[in-house]
Amino acid sequence: MEETLRELPKKAKDKHNEHKKYFAKLKKKPPKNLDKIMVELHDAEFEKTDCLACANCCKTTSPIFTTKDINRIAKHFRIKEQRFIETYLSVDEDNFHVLKSAPCTFLADDNSCSIYDVRPKACAEYPHTDRRDFHKISEITLKNTAICPATFNIVEAMKKAVDVGKNPRGEKHRFNGGRH
Repeated sequence: MEETLRELPKKAKDKHNEHKKYFAKLKKKPPKNLDKIMVELHDAEFEKTDCLACANCCKTTSPIFTTKDINRIAKHFRIKEQRFIETYLSVDEDNFHVLKSAPCTFLADDNSCSIYDVRPKACAEYPHTDRRDFHKISEITLKNTAICPATFNIVEAMKKAVDVGKNPRGEKHRFNGGRH
């Protein structure tokens, strides 16, 4: 996994323009069955990906903490929300609550999450590749290809599995049977 994580930023950078162009086309004319395909690709990738062997997302980035997340986690710690914010969070340039530092304060030595049952929604949904209206989150997905090896693999599989635009016979979008 160490080698994969070492190589990932370069692989993502090398594919960035290709991925960006693909997502631009996808955003303009998303196939009707895109979300279904993405769930299948997501599930297939995470059958073979062990997040506990990686945890690069937890080591390098911070999720956004919503008000609900803050309330839930503060309650878990039996502290006031303001104390939780003061102890663990800061406000980023987009005015979102994020962790003060990386790696995540709640990441254990074995890459498990010490607040897993009450973790932020953004953590529970990461890397968002099985999300509804997937075509609307291309910017975050592009960023995640440099952080999460599974996201990179899912995007590569998606390019093989999803035809963007019309084919030469003018047929509508279709799942082209790419194996995942």
